[in-house]
Amino acid sequence: MDRPIIGGKSSPAAPGRNAPSVLRITVDEGGQGQRLDNFLIRLLKGVPKTHVYRVIRSGEVRVNKGRAAADTRLEIGDVVRVPPVRVAERAQDAPAPAREFPVVFEDDHLIAVNKPAGVAVHGGSGVSFGVIEQLRRSRPQAKFLELVHRLDKETSGLLLIAKKRSALTALQDQLRARQGDKVIGKSYAALVIGAWPASKKVIDVPLHKFLTGEGERRVRAVEAGHEEAKRSITLVKIARRWRDFTLLDVTIKTGRTHQIRVHLTHEGHPIVGDAKYGDFALNKSLARGEAHFERMFLHAQRLRFQHPASGEVIELEAPLPPECEAFLATLPT
Repeated sequence: MDRPIIGGKSSPAAPGRNAPSVLRITVDEGGQGQRLDNFLIRLLKGVPKTHVYRVIRSGEVRVNKGRAAADTRLEIGDVVRVPPVRVAERAQDAPAPAREFPVVFEDDHLIAVNKPAGVAVHGGSGVSFGVIEQLRRSRPQAKFLELVHRLDKETSGLLLIAKKRSALTALQDQLRARQGDKVIGKSYAALVIGAWPASKKVIDVPLHKFLTGEGERRVRAVEAGHEEAKRSITLVKIARRWRDFTLLDVTIKTGRTHQIRVHLTHEGHPIVGDAKYGDFALNKSLARGEAHFERMFLHAQRLRFQHPASGEVIELEAPLPPECEAFLATLPT
């Protein structure tokens, strides 16, 4: 199965018929500054990380004809020799179909798309492909396309994708440092069940990520003294009220997995349509009702950041999807 070379150009060395062959990859700007181990892990998708580290330690991987450590930083023009590696056959996995998504902003450094609900951002955990795989398939000429951050599959809205490693690093650094930052920010529209109290504007409750007995990833609110607690801060403003629901403008100051969903449920007001942490009976009723609302009402509506090259403050906005607007129109005030 052909595999795209990310961050370099490959030259096979005398491949045998239907057998893995040595690859010699010349690093370009997509791989500049990347650690050797991370470079190989992305290149050799499907190969266990333990095997990647084994071939590095054995000296089978070479950089400019010499042995190299896992933490070696690659530079433009470096030639990486990758030994033959067999990947488990996955003939049943069809290649990701090419797909473009609504573009909100694009230049030579990054793309911002408006992701629809129900589409994963990347493959894995039972999902064959997501936005990034489909976008790479749609743009085969692109040397570098990487997710800057993630959105849950059920969440719609603004998603940033870097077109250069320098942009990826700069944007991720901004997002990691956003706590207390007045320039960087992500805000979401969330429709919750019940009347949100006007006095509740800050949720500062630690979260703990764990796996269920079935191997499903979950998050729960915990006490501050919990040994694996991670401080998590969510800011909440009321955007509009209905008789039985409240539309919230939610800003996250920390980027924990399922942070908004767990925080709002912890406060007694789960998000409409949340299949993991929500009101399951109400979700089923809404899906079967006149509105046929079958998604989670969480939408990444605004994003503000400094451009990784110019430093200019970029403010992006994605309006509520039509199905969310249509559902709101059915609610009694």
